[in-house]
Amino acid sequence: MELIEPTIQMWLTFAIVLGAIVAYAYDRIPLEISSIATIAMLLFVFEVLPLVDTSGRSLVTTRDLLQGFADPALITIMALLVTGQGLVQTGALNSPARLMVRWGKNYPGLVILACLIIVMLISAIMNNTPVVVIFIPILAALADRMGKKSAMVMMPLSFAAILGGNMTKIGSSTNLLAIGAFEQTGGDTIGFFDFTVPGAVLASVGFLYVILIAPRLLVDRASLAKRMASGGGKQFLFQMELTPDNGLVGQRAVAGMFPGLKEVTVRMIQRGTEKLLPPYDDITLQTGDIVLVAATRSVMTELLNASPELVSSAEGEDVDDKAGERRVIAEAVIAPASRMDGRTLAQTGFRAETGCSVLGVQRRSRMIRAALSALRLEAGDVLLIMGSRTNVLALRDNRDVMLMESSASDVPMQEFAWRALAIFGAVVATAALEIFPIVVSALMGATLMMITRCLNVRQASRAIDRRVFTIVGAALALGTAMQATGGASWLAHTMIEALMGAPVWVILSGFFLLVAVLTNVLSNNATAVLFTPIAVSVAHELGVPAMPFLLAVIFGANCSFATPMSYQTNLLVMAPGHYRFIDFMRVGTPLIFVVWLTFTLFVPWYYDLL
Repeated sequence: MELIEPTIQMWLTFAIVLGAIVAYAYDRIPLEISSIATIAMLLFVFEVLPLVDTSGRSLVTTRDLLQGFADPALITIMALLVTGQGLVQTGALNSPARLMVRWGKNYPGLVILACLIIVMLISAIMNNTPVVVIFIPILAALADRMGKKSAMVMMPLSFAAILGGNMTKIGSSTNLLAIGAFEQTGGDTIGFFDFTVPGAVLASVGFLYVILIAPRLLVDRASLAKRMASGGGKQFLFQMELTPDNGLVGQRAVAGMFPGLKEVTVRMIQRGTEKLLPPYDDITLQTGDIVLVAATRSVMTELLNASPELVSSAEGEDVDDKAGERRVIAEAVIAPASRMDGRTLAQTGFRAETGCSVLGVQRRSRMIRAALSALRLEAGDVLLIMGSRTNVLALRDNRDVMLMESSASDVPMQEFAWRALAIFGAVVATAALEIFPIVVSALMGATLMMITRCLNVRQASRAIDRRVFTIVGAALALGTAMQATGGASWLAHTMIEALMGAPVWVILSGFFLLVAVLTNVLSNNATAVLFTPIAVSVAHELGVPAMPFLLAVIFGANCSFATPMSYQTNLLVMAPGHYRFIDFMRVGTPLIFVVWLTFTLFVPWYYDLL
């Protein structure tokens, strides 16, 4: 086998690839800077040392290196992130998540496990990306309601989908590209289930790693802003005024707890002039009762979304719930020497002056045993307020309160939930049934989410992760340079020459490992197309069937676990899981070796190459 002659451009490309991986893995360097620096170095190298063919035509142009930023795969990912944000902003999946949690409340881990198994099986018969798009918000909602961190489920979700894609001919686009290249070289036609058995073995072993070991290696990197926005474990005091049509009326306390208020602590019930204090035994809620409860911000936000009439403002008025008005919840501290100090909210006229409602109050100094509408405020009290974004942000200039801007979060627009679900379903259906290319479906979905007011432009822009954008552009530029310089082919030929004379199963194992490593630097599709002809050539030289070497390309190219840019689903879960580049390396690299060892032990035996 003739070796490719290495060039200075090839060696420089190898150096940039290694430098990029080191920079990505070094947490102190932002991914955006590493990506932009990688592209800048590639542009400099091929501008100073152009790579030309025999006719003098440049093989790597500036346009070639920068076209990754307009790649359909990248546009698809960005559009899908925006579409998924529409589901979050409308709370569209809260009800299905609550239902699934109710089914598995005694065994929460089994619910998530069942979801991952379903993802792996479905990924065997349809494109992985729509499957992961469907389950990202579901698993995020499940993890949140079960008290688990989203980081523990997002990467396993992506890996389960990738593993499932190994089982059939249409399991992933990588499979189809490799099989297409194989048949073009004169290979036999590959059937739908021709490699289901070895693919299922690899998927099953890899899945055991995903559910048993991967969660132990993952780190929760939820941002400080998110933690502050959720309120953490801080509890606020809220009051509920029970009207005749309220679902709580008529509920009787059981063991001191009211069935409709399981996630809150009832501090006091004011019935006329009488104050009922815990413990509550044989007490039935009545119309007109004012119920004072303590709960975290997230619990009360969810309760407000489900039953807006249930929560009253601390001023003793119903919470303003104008349909179609986008609202924000934030925290504000009563300032020293504030004119609100020593007054009730009704006396301050806070709502009339600011346009914001006070939902709850937090006071650390002592237990409050009075209705919030009659509570005299003190400097240092934390108010949980709700209003339009304009009105809430206007509190920056208010001398009586100090707005905690980092605590501001949007209230889900529940009234638009069905719109969001319909749009999301249409995106998945048209992409999965191949009615439209997935990039067209995703862009149409993102556009409709904004047109129908499921989310606004600001929320859509926040859904686009600049780390994903820059890292994909850099990865595609590296792939372009590797292919143009012949670096990937040179590595393959060098390894095969070094292993010539070894048993066939050793060469097959080494070939698989090389493909698995390079697919995390190049794109998986480029790796499949590049290495399939090499696999056929090696099999012919060794005088063995080409099928095992084709599977080495398919399964190896699908080992896209060690870097986020190696596969679309990794990029999709990067933002929801708050992952860094090093997280994929730490969790995904062992999985590559697990799959490689399984391939080495099973495939040569299965195809009688031992």
